[in-house]
Amino acid sequence: PSVTGSQEHTEGQRDTLECSTPYVCSDVVLRWEGYDPQVSEVSGHVRLDTSGVSQQVTLSSSFSWKDHSKKLLCQVSNGAKSASTEVVLRVRHSPRDIQVSLSPSSGNIGVGDTVTLSCQVGSSHPPASGYSWYKDGVAVGTQRELALQGVRREDHGRYHCEARNALGTGVSPPVTLRVFSAEISASPAAEVREGTATTLSCSVPELEGHPEELTYTWYKNGVWLQDGPAHTLVFPAVTAGDTGYYSCQVTNSQGSDTAPAIGLSVTYPPRIPTLTLFQETQGGRLVIVLCSVDSHPPATLTIDRDGTVVATSGAEVTPSQRLGVASSRNSLRLEIRDAGPRDNGNYGCTATNVHGNASATKVLVTRAAELRIQPSAEVTEGTAVTLTCLGTGDTAQKPLYTWYRNGRRLQEGSFPTLEFPSIRGEDAGAFQCQVQAGNGSDTSEVVPLRVLYPPRQPVLSSFLQNQGGRLGVIQCSVESDPESNLTLRRGDEVVTCTQGCPQATSPRVLVTRSYNSLRVEIQDVVVEDEGVYVCQAGNSQGSASAAVDFKA
Repeated sequence: PSVTGSQEHTEGQRDTLECSTPYVCSDVVLRWEGYDPQVSEVSGHVRLDTSGVSQQVTLSSSFSWKDHSKKLLCQVSNGAKSASTEVVLRVRHSPRDIQVSLSPSSGNIGVGDTVTLSCQVGSSHPPASGYSWYKDGVAVGTQRELALQGVRREDHGRYHCEARNALGTGVSPPVTLRVFSAEISASPAAEVREGTATTLSCSVPELEGHPEELTYTWYKNGVWLQDGPAHTLVFPAVTAGDTGYYSCQVTNSQGSDTAPAIGLSVTYPPRIPTLTLFQETQGGRLVIVLCSVDSHPPATLTIDRDGTVVATSGAEVTPSQRLGVASSRNSLRLEIRDAGPRDNGNYGCTATNVHGNASATKVLVTRAAELRIQPSAEVTEGTAVTLTCLGTGDTAQKPLYTWYRNGRRLQEGSFPTLEFPSIRGEDAGAFQCQVQAGNGSDTSEVVPLRVLYPPRQPVLSSFLQNQGGRLGVIQCSVESDPESNLTLRRGDEVVTCTQGCPQATSPRVLVTRSYNSLRVEIQDVVVEDEGVYVCQAGNSQGSASAAVDFKA
């Protein structure tokens, strides 16, 4: 048989295919096979014209994209004998059966990984000529493959693709790209007031419709706290001791990820201030009133005498010629020169911040006995120093002098002097003398003797902590007066210092500076962090150094 009709068909449009044979005998059967009878009509007739006689069967049908490349047969049969003609359908249609494939298709996808999404077209005639990618409804690409290099947590979301040709556009079902990236959030905030109920939550993006068992391991300042199914760390009433850096590790059946540490800062009102009164007699009487306090945020400190403010850290104060004021964080110092009975009284210190206030008081009574230091109360190491105790006791009897340093008895005798032919840094301290005579005794105010000396050999140590990620710690401390500038070097590179150098630029490096101490924490230690580290200490009196070989 022969077949006539269109070479190509368009989806949804009705077309006709005609099959014919020159045999018209009653025992000759002509029919179509392979069509869908629900959308097709078949009719047959005998055609007689000048060219001859033929038998024809007409197939009228509406073809869909699923009929593309489908085979139809026109068959003529006479008893056991038959012959057929095959027709391969070409149905023009827009892209259909669009699917998104994800590579890699299994395992956790973490931050920094490479992911490829491919737009797979099940059928399209003519072939797809263009593609579009969307993430959560926002266009993100125009190629058949969407490659994500160095995946970020923000890449988590629902992706779908569109494929198009001249007849239209096909859309894939959405596929969720899950980035297994742990993150910590703080509620109500990362900085809270003492006593506030606070919750730290550790989470990874969820994969919809695929619940899984997760284990959460919590750390504070790199030290293990707890692990289990709880994704939260709850503080019913947070305290100042809860301040620190918290991180968590989330584990599923295919691996784990550790969240960057979050700093929890707890604010609180001032505690009871520490108020210290002491009296120097070197070069004339000097009374020092020192107030310090523990609070967060820092407090404004005020010193008063009998209710009258004489010094404050919160504003400029115009002191008299006899008064000197110095302040630092949570500390206030008042110096009263040429002190005498007129300065006696009730001294108070009040500390105030946004959360409250606290105060302390002490009574100042100037002493009759005086302690004088020659050549000065501040000397360099190796200087000859003489301390002299002056009293107003009964001069008719020979006085007895007792010496104290830092509250401990040094010596007792009839000589009013305490001599250091070549003073050492270890000789520094708070000195006091007591004069005993027939009519009683009197004790001088405490007089500090400061000995300036160069740095001793620095103490440099390092260790590696593997709990919750590799944390390397290098710590340098030294004894000196005045305070030394500590500089940590690796080769010719300055890693950090306590004064006058740029801050560490690497987010992995945390530097903690305190008096004569420098601590460097290196998060996620790598081989490149290894090497010989040298700590150099220097002050106005000299310098010293020490080295340590840090191994990762």
